[in-house]
Amino acid sequence: MMQHYPLTFSPITIRGIEFKNRLVMTPSSPALTDFDGFMTRECVDFFRPIARGGVGVITIGNALVDYDVGHDEERQLRLDTDETILPLSKFTDMCRQFGCEPAVELNHTGNDANCEKTGRPPLAPSPGYSDFELARAAAQGREPVMTEAMTHEQVKDAVRKYIDAAVRCRQAGVRRVIVHGGHANLIGQFSSPYFNRRTDEYGGSLENRARFAREILDGVRERCGEDFVIVFRVSADEMLEGGMHLEETKTYVQMLQDRIDVLNVSAGVRGKFDCMHYWVNPYASPHMANVKYAKVFRDLLPDSVKVSAVAGIMNIDNAERILAEGCADIVCMTRPFMADPEMPRKYALGKPETVRPCLRCGHCSDRLVAKRSTECAVNPVLGRGVEFPAGIVPRAETRKRVAVVGGGPAGLQAAYTLCRRGHDVTLYEASSRLGGNLHNAVGVQPLKQDLKNYLDFIIRRAEASDMDIRLNTPATAELLERENYDGLIIACGAVPAVPPVPGIGLPHVHWAPEADLGTAEVRGSVVIVGAGSVAMECAYGLVQKGIVPTLVAMEKDLSAARGGLNGGLGASFKLIMKALNDAGVEFRLAHTLTEIRESSVLCRHDGETVEIPADTVLLAAGMKARRDVVDALRRCAPATEVWVVGDAGGPANVANAVHTGFDAAVYM
Repeated sequence: MMQHYPLTFSPITIRGIEFKNRLVMTPSSPALTDFDGFMTRECVDFFRPIARGGVGVITIGNALVDYDVGHDEERQLRLDTDETILPLSKFTDMCRQFGCEPAVELNHTGNDANCEKTGRPPLAPSPGYSDFELARAAAQGREPVMTEAMTHEQVKDAVRKYIDAAVRCRQAGVRRVIVHGGHANLIGQFSSPYFNRRTDEYGGSLENRARFAREILDGVRERCGEDFVIVFRVSADEMLEGGMHLEETKTYVQMLQDRIDVLNVSAGVRGKFDCMHYWVNPYASPHMANVKYAKVFRDLLPDSVKVSAVAGIMNIDNAERILAEGCADIVCMTRPFMADPEMPRKYALGKPETVRPCLRCGHCSDRLVAKRSTECAVNPVLGRGVEFPAGIVPRAETRKRVAVVGGGPAGLQAAYTLCRRGHDVTLYEASSRLGGNLHNAVGVQPLKQDLKNYLDFIIRRAEASDMDIRLNTPATAELLERENYDGLIIACGAVPAVPPVPGIGLPHVHWAPEADLGTAEVRGSVVIVGAGSVAMECAYGLVQKGIVPTLVAMEKDLSAARGGLNGGLGASFKLIMKALNDAGVEFRLAHTLTEIRESSVLCRHDGETVEIPADTVLLAAGMKARRDVVDALRRCAPATEVWVVGDAGGPANVANAVHTGFDAAVYM
C-alpha cells in the first residue's frame, strides 16, 4: 500500500522511547486547569481530539515550576507541588490511549510574571520592567512594579524547582519535558546579556550566563534518569538590540549539547512586544520563518541531538519538505492541530484537501489575553469536550428541512453543520459564488494567503456536501414561506458603511477592498477613510505597490486596528504598522470626513476645516448589518427556529461568523 508523507510519518527513537511520527504539538496552555493550577477533565478533553487525530507528541505549555512567583496567565498548570502528580497523570493516560506521547514544558516567566496574580514583584536575574507590566500599569493608571534581582539563594532555589518539576512530571507518566530556555523566560533571561547584568558567577561571560541552564539540565538528567527525554527550547536570535544573537546562541547551545536530546529552535522574546512576532508568528509574518535557524543547528550539532523546527509551519506538506531538506528531525505545530485535530490522519489517508486550515489570526491567543479559555476561530468544537466528546457533533434525533440564507463563512458553517447532523439543507446565495465578503477580505495580497486557503476550503467542503446550493437566488419571504421550512438560519452578511457626505458618489471614490482586488483604479494621491483593520491592510497592500496613502479617521488612536476579540490585526499590528511607517504613510487621526471633492477631501479637526489632496478615495469606514433583509425574513419559520448569525447580527470577524453559524445549526 502506498504510504503518504513517509518522512513525516516515520518513527523516531530517542532515549529508547519510540515516537510514532515526527509531528509534535508545541506547548500550548488553553487556560483550562482549575483555579489552583491542577489538571482538569476539561483540559484533558481539550487535547483528546488532537491525540486521536494522529500527532506523535502533545505538549502542555507554560507549566510553572514556581506557581507563587512565576504566575502570568489564567489557569496555568502548576508543577511545584506533589498534588499535581495524580491529576496530570489523567492527561498522560489519555495521550497513550491514542499512541501519543505526553510532554510538559517547564517554565518560569521571571520578570514577565504578573504581580497582580502573585502579590509580589517578579524575580529575575536583574532588575527592570517588562513590557507587560508597563502596559498593565499604564492601563490601570498606577506606577509599574520593578522586577527584583534574585539573590544567590533564590537562584539555587529556582534550579531545584525546575528539577523537582521534572521529577513530578516523570512520576505522572511523562517521559519527555521541554526545558524552556527561549523567548526570554527565566532561563533565557539568565542567558541573555540584555536581561542579565549580574556580576556573580551567573552573570557576565557566556560561560557564567549559561550556568543556570547547565545546573537545571544536569539535575533533571540525574534525577529523572537516562530513559527520559530532555528537550531544550532556545531563541536562535532574540531579535533584540543588546540581546543574544545567532553566533552567540550557537556557542551557547554547544555548551549544552551533551545535556539535551532535542533542541527546539525558535526566535524572538516575549518580554518585548516588538520581538514577539518572531515566535507568535501572526498572519503578516512569513510561513516557516524560523526553519532557517533550525537548519543552522541541524548542521552544527551531532546526530545524537535531534533538532525540531517551529513557527508558521502549517501542514504536513510543509513538514515533509522540512524533513526532506534536512532542516530538522522533528516538526512542531500548534495552531494547525487546533484548527483541525484530524490533520495528521487526513494527510496519512491521502486527503489533504479536507483539512481545515489555520488562519494564523491570533484568535486563540487573544482569548488568553482577554482572560478567556482558548478557542479556535475556525474550529467551533475546540475546548467544548463536555458538549461534544472527542470533538464529534451528534446526529439530530429528528430530521428537519432547514433553509440557510447567505453563502458567506457563517452561512457555510451553519449549512455544513446542519448536514453533519442529518438535516435536509437548502442554501440560498444571491450572488453567483459562495464565500461572501471573504472574497473582498482576501483580495490578491500575499498577506492574506492563510485566509485564502480557508476560503477555498469552506467552498470546497460545501460543494462536496449534500446541501442543496442555489446560487443567483435571493431568498424572499414569499419563497421561504412557500417552502414551509422547519428552521431558518439568516446569514445575509453586511454591506460597507458609506459616510453620508457630499461627493460620496464621485467616480474616484471606491470601497477599499476593491483596491485590494484590483477592480478599482487607484491613481495619484490616495486617501483611505478609516483606521480599522480593513484600512490598515488596504494601506499595506498599496505600499507593496509603491503607493503611499494617507489615512483619515475620526478615531483618536489605532485601537480598532490593533484589535482583540472583536477583530483587528492582532499580533500582526506591529508588523503592518512598521511597514506603513517605513513607507511614510501619514495618519490623520481625529479627522472627521465632511466632504469629498474631485481632487481632495475636507475634514473637520479641532474645530477647523482641513483639506487633504485626494485623487483616489478609498472607503474603509466599517460595515453595517443587512437588517432590512433580516427583518423581511425572520418570520418565515417558527420564531424559536429562526437564528441570525455572522455579520447579519452585527459586523465582527471570521471567528464570530463560524461560531454563531455553528451554534445555530448544532442546536437546531
